[in-house]
Amino acid sequence: MKSQAVRADLLMLLAAAIWGFAFVAQREGMETMGPFLFNTARFFIGTVFLFPVVWYLSKKNKPQENKETSTKKLLFAGFIAGLFLFIASSFQQVGIQYTTAGKAGFITGLYIFFVPLIGIFLGQRTGSGTWLGAFIAVIGLYLLSINDDFSIAKGDLLQLICAVFFAAHVLVIGYVAKRMDPLKLSLIQYFVCTILSFFIAVAIEVINWQMIVDTAIPLLYAGIMSIGVGYTLQVVAQQHAKSSHAAIILGLEGAFAVLGGWLILDENLSTRGLIGCALMLTGMFLSQLLPRLSFKKRLSE
Repeated sequence: MKSQAVRADLLMLLAAAIWGFAFVAQREGMETMGPFLFNTARFFIGTVFLFPVVWYLSKKNKPQENKETSTKKLLFAGFIAGLFLFIASSFQQVGIQYTTAGKAGFITGLYIFFVPLIGIFLGQRTGSGTWLGAFIAVIGLYLLSINDDFSIAKGDLLQLICAVFFAAHVLVIGYVAKRMDPLKLSLIQYFVCTILSFFIAVAIEVINWQMIVDTAIPLLYAGIMSIGVGYTLQVVAQQHAKSSHAAIILGLEGAFAVLGGWLILDENLSTRGLIGCALMLTGMFLSQLLPRLSFKKRLSE
């Protein structure tokens, strides 16, 4: 059992690294094509890559008794999840044109806090540990993104909006994944993202085949590695991992984005920015390690 847990942690660390470096691919892709064409291509590649995996597992595994089998309900749930994923990914891809890969990785990671905050409006309880982590992360965001005139860069603001929609997407997935096959659900939502991104790209962007050829490497990485391999690793690993471990390890995605931006794109953060990243990472860890922390309880002990 212990070896399985260690293996799961290593697989999730690999997934976090893949997703972190995906921000580099997304940033690099913006040099030759528009954001919606890029999303169209990467989600299409991810859909094509994931399809045989879903088909194989569907043939190999028997349908679970507690899962919804209605095709109509599965398609509807996949469309709703895909719609939120499309909105979040669109803000992310448009915004990454105006910020660095490292900043995009860390700010997107703030969805960890938005999930319980949105959950409050849905009647869910949020522990004091989450609020403490969020407070520290906000200080980190201030150091990373707020300018001397108290304005926030356009790209960073778009990444922040993206994080809100990613949080909403997580809540949707958290609700429907318990009732439906998660792999089939993912396949449908990726297909929805492909179609919606394509319609927007056709409407407002210049499209030609040479753009896709010139962006082949970033697209293949973002499509196959980020969507296909990264998601598969997460699904496999989380069968044997503690939820707290998973959240913390996958939260390292932002750190890998900074590392990738430095190694590949020659991006550099100021000392203030690095301190901000460290505080945001600390806040993320605290929110997961101490989600139910009660200050009243501590004072009474």
